[in-house]
Formats: sequence, structure tokens, C-alpha cells
Amino acid sequence: MTDISIPLPKCQHLKILTGQKALVTGGSSGIGKAVAIALGQAGADVVVNYHSDEDEAHEVADTITAAGSKALVVGADVSREEDVQRMFHQMLDSFGTIDILVANAGMQQDAPLDEMTLKQWQKVIDVNLTGQFLCAREAVREFKRRGVVDEISCAAGKIICMSSVHQTIPWAGHVNYAASKGGIMQMMRSIAQEVAPFRIRVNSLCPGAIRTPINADAWNTKEAYDSLMKLIPYNRIGEPEDIGRAAAWLASDQADYITGASLVIDGGMCLYPGFAHGG
Repeated sequence: MTDISIPLPKCQHLKILTGQKALVTGGSSGIGKAVAIALGQAGADVVVNYHSDEDEAHEVADTITAAGSKALVVGADVSREEDVQRMFHQMLDSFGTIDILVANAGMQQDAPLDEMTLKQWQKVIDVNLTGQFLCAREAVREFKRRGVVDEISCAAGKIICMSSVHQTIPWAGHVNYAASKGGIMQMMRSIAQEVAPFRIRVNSLCPGAIRTPINADAWNTKEAYDSLMKLIPYNRIGEPEDIGRAAAWLASDQADYITGASLVIDGGMCLYPGFAHGG
């Protein structure tokens, strides 16, 4: 693995989410793992959802409890309505309510357009887009039922949708993935518009290149890493913790006036670095 010489910022683990209950889908690895841990370190009790990595999910839960918060591991396929409803029932039974949803679960099944099967297209849309819809719907139902609890948060609830720079950057060979992320952007904005009068905030995080197993081919050799840096003006790959810290802040009352926003976390990838010297 190629390391970088630039020191990363230290997280202060401020308890800005004390007393809140959070659900992170796809929380057993990668970005979801970092987000779940960051929320727990910020004081939230966290439901760690997983699809297939139960052991890893329990390891994440152990890290959260070591930070002084509670954790619950729940397996569910977010593309299945009955699984999502069961997961929320388990959370409400254990934690009483939900204050924060991070709809993070996602996947890729890549192929050139003329070779992509309907099954590949549908699976990615089902998990990445429909899964976020199903989770957001259940969360909003509980937020509306409970309303604002002033001593917990200024808002009745917070939803963070995990999108991508590919909600705006086209990605040849990944049509299903890019379409799902573009859909997340407009879904998020439409939900935010609808539920803002209920003091429910809805935003999205849009990571660029992050050092996770799903994209290891892009960073695990010097040649691959150097090639990737041509796309990132800030000259380092993102770490999962970069996204985790942003999620904890965006879910907190420090960000209370932010809704309907896409927070891009990409080291400048969306700045079209190919044009830095005149194109």
C-alpha cells in the first residue's frame, strides 16, 4: 500500500451527539465503518447495519462501546422493504427512537453499457437508490411521530445520504452507479424540501477517491496512486475518517441551518484538474 507523507488531522472526538440515536447502513466496513465509529465517538448510540460482514460489524460495535456509547448490530438488506422495516423495529425496541440516519449502504457492479445486464443495472439501483428511499421513509415517519426534543437536538431528525462525486461527474463503464448517485442527489433535495417544515434536515455527503477496499486497485500500488493523484489537486487520497468526521459534524446542531446540501469531500476532484494549466 502506498503511504502519504502529509499528516492527517486529528479528530478531537467532541461529544456533539450525546444522547442521540443513530443508524448507519452498510456500517461494517469502509466509509460506513468510519461513520459509525465517528458518531459513536461523538456521543451517539449507534445501530451498525450490515449485509454480509457480521463479524466486522461486531468489531465496529466494540469500538463504539469502547468510546462510551451503546451499539447494536443488525443485519438487513436495505433493498428489501421488509428487511428495512424489521431493522427499524429492532432499533426502536432497543433505543426507543432514531435521531440520525446515515443511509450509506451501496455497491458497484461495473460493465460497459453494451455488456451490462438488466440484473446488474437493477441490483445497483435497488441497493444504492431504493435502499436509501426505504430507510429515509422509515426515519421520517419516526421523526414526525416524535417531533423535536429540545434537550437532545434542535432538529426533529437528521438524514445524511451517502452520494458521490459521480452524482455530477460522468463515469464511463459505471452507468448504473453514476445513475444511482445522480438519483440520490435529487431524491435528497426533494425530501429536504418536503420535510424541512417539520424541522427535519436532509443532506448528502459526496466522497471522491477514498482509501477503501472497494477501490483498492486505484491506490494499492505506487503506479496506481500516482495516476490517481493527477485527478486530485490536494495531492492525497481521502481516508474513511475524513467522511466520518464530516458526518458527525453534519448530524450535529453545529450544522443546524444546513439542509438540502451536498457536501463534496474530494480533495478538489470536482475542480476539473485537467484544466489547471489551460486545458
